[in-house]
Amino acid sequence: MPLFINRDQIFAHQVHLLEHKLRSKEERILELETENAILHLRLAECLGKLRRDQEEESKALNHQHQRDAQNITQTALAKLLSQVQAVKQDLSEVFAVYVSFATELEEQSKKLLEKVEQASSSLNGHHGDEVQNLQARVAALERSLEEEKERCGAERQRRKELHNTLVELRGNIRVHCRVRPVLPFDHIQSSSSGSGPASSEEVVYAISDDTVMVNCLKTGMPVQNKMFEYERVHGPEDSQDAVFEEVKPLLTSLLDGYNVCIMAYGQTGSGKTHTMMGSQPLEEHSRTQQEAQQGIIPKAAAELFRLISEKPAESHTVEVSVMEVYNNEVFDLLAKDEQGKAAGQRRDVITTSSGTSEVTSLTYEPVCSTSEVMQIILSVLKLRAHCPTLVHTDSSRSHLIVTLTISSKSPNALALARRLQSAKKDMQRSPQKEWWSPRCRRANPAARHSSDELFASTASSPCPSPSHSPCPSPRHSISQTPFRTKLQLVDLAGSECVGMSGVSGAALWEVSCINRSLSALSDVLGALAEQRPHVPYRNSKLTHLLQDSIGGDAKLLVMLCVSPTQRFITESLQSLGLGTRARQVQKELPRRKNNTLKVK
Repeated sequence: MPLFINRDQIFAHQVHLLEHKLRSKEERILELETENAILHLRLAECLGKLRRDQEEESKALNHQHQRDAQNITQTALAKLLSQVQAVKQDLSEVFAVYVSFATELEEQSKKLLEKVEQASSSLNGHHGDEVQNLQARVAALERSLEEEKERCGAERQRRKELHNTLVELRGNIRVHCRVRPVLPFDHIQSSSSGSGPASSEEVVYAISDDTVMVNCLKTGMPVQNKMFEYERVHGPEDSQDAVFEEVKPLLTSLLDGYNVCIMAYGQTGSGKTHTMMGSQPLEEHSRTQQEAQQGIIPKAAAELFRLISEKPAESHTVEVSVMEVYNNEVFDLLAKDEQGKAAGQRRDVITTSSGTSEVTSLTYEPVCSTSEVMQIILSVLKLRAHCPTLVHTDSSRSHLIVTLTISSKSPNALALARRLQSAKKDMQRSPQKEWWSPRCRRANPAARHSSDELFASTASSPCPSPSHSPCPSPRHSISQTPFRTKLQLVDLAGSECVGMSGVSGAALWEVSCINRSLSALSDVLGALAEQRPHVPYRNSKLTHLLQDSIGGDAKLLVMLCVSPTQRFITESLQSLGLGTRARQVQKELPRRKNNTLKVK
């Protein structure tokens, strides 16, 4: 008989077994939860006991520290108390000495007062005439002192006139030459044959204080000596101080109302930057040695501030600006970018209505000492364009122009008289012009007078009222307009040709711009030497920028820096030739100063 399995019963039995297992598991879970709760209680009890132990230990440590601090404090107080007692004892002794001295001083004062009374009574009785004589002598000495002060002022004014006359007699454009010593980079392999002259052979000599001799050596030809004469020639042995001593007189003219420009001209490696800026010696050198290595720029700034210190306080203010002319563009090296960092920005050069050149939006920094001037200059020198050439590994490819502008709060009457006389001579030369001074350009033929009558009296001016007129009278100009002069110190770029520099590619444009600007400078000097009616200042940004310091009655000193060796003889002859051309410039004879001009 077959067995039939009831599946429902089987499933019911399995469900029963699973429910039994589930109940056993739940009971086990309850047991574990109970054990877990018991363990948590025991852990809490252990933590509480541990915390109480720690608190007791910290309290014990605090009590111990407090006891130690109390002991230290008590010891210190005991020492302080003993010191206070000693000080009190010393004070009592000092007070006793003071009382004794005060008593003695009072007695001595009484005795002295008695003696003074006796002496005054005796003087009143017997020496009254001597006192009156002494008073009269004091008054006479005071009057003599006032007279000497007035005489000193007159002599000081006379010295200014004589100094300016002396500088003008020497020539408003002066040319100095400096021959540098032979340097290591002069000794190179000569490309010519062995019978020709060696490139490192010395051929340029300073044979006297005013003469340079050049030996022109050519293969198979006799030696030809060329002589060049200048106002002053410095040999390789001359120091920086000796070079500056010949430059120093120009700075006195600066404060007397003349613009002054000092520029270094020559090829790369001829010593222009060393002459203008100087070299920085090692830190262990003394201060005297560091000053001896300074160039014309720091020494000129120091001399300028020394001269200003001799003037009345706050009568002069000085501002510095630094520019470079690179690729015939003017860049302001003191201009700041958006982050406040120095970044050269392009500027334009314009000619004002008065005929002077001006750089638009140029940055000026006020300075009060030489250190401030040099700190500003050195901070922006890294912005100057440089490029390695065959002559020098760090050749400057731009013209650096440092300008010190001096503003005088009390303008010099003689300087104004000089400018009025200059305007008078301009009118005499060009009578067809319809203005009586550079500041008045009104075309009014009925108001024009003769030049003699015009400058003989300020009342003859065609302008009716200084307060409403565009051309104020000289007296009004003196009292209202500040007087400004400029000292421009120029380190020109190298004047060598492209073949000597050995550059290529984009650097060729730099060399081309440098040579064109230097050629424009030579053309300006040539036009002045030949007294042409038109001087081409605007052919280059360099000459346009330096127009006020080259033309007119400004004082210009050209420092020719030349190399002594055969390797650079072509560039040396070119530099010496430009100096000879500049010496041919003949300006007007020194004008007699009008000492009768009075300023009220």
